[in-house]
Amino acid sequence: MIEFRRVHEFPRGTLYRQLVDAYAFDERCRRRWNDLWLAHDDFFYSNPSIADRYAFITAVNGKPVGHISWDPRNRPDRVSIGHNCILTAFRGRGYGRLQLREAVRRIREYPDLRRILVKTNALLIPAQRNYESAGFVRVAERTNAETPFAGNYIDYEMVISRIRAD
Repeated sequence: MIEFRRVHEFPRGTLYRQLVDAYAFDERCRRRWNDLWLAHDDFFYSNPSIADRYAFITAVNGKPVGHISWDPRNRPDRVSIGHNCILTAFRGRGYGRLQLREAVRRIREYPDLRRILVKTNALLIPAQRNYESAGFVRVAERTNAETPFAGNYIDYEMVISRIRAD
């Protein structure tokens, strides 16, 4: 059974360990992003009220298998999806698609929201497919000078259209 649960229902370090696992296919990822992953985990576990509103952990039969977070500070213009990962052992079962769709559903509840943005790298082909299948449109590709091994940055956007009753 799949559930979308609050971050603080799982021990500190869960987000970090998931990111390490999700990027284990290339050790350069950990060498480059390890400190950022630790900071991500620390931020959400140190700020449970923020974590409960802007992130969740995907669990299957009670086991955490992935997570997703987003940054709402630029509303109503945009909300940006941050980390979005599924553990390696649980890939290919549709959990990433369900996780992304649940996040989009929650984000779309913000009043007057115009766009949802997400950025990935050319290295992450499954992520690109997931975003496109959820309705995101590729709007730009940018040179990635910081981590060239990960390929160019790819920017996606989902435009939210609302019909207002006047």
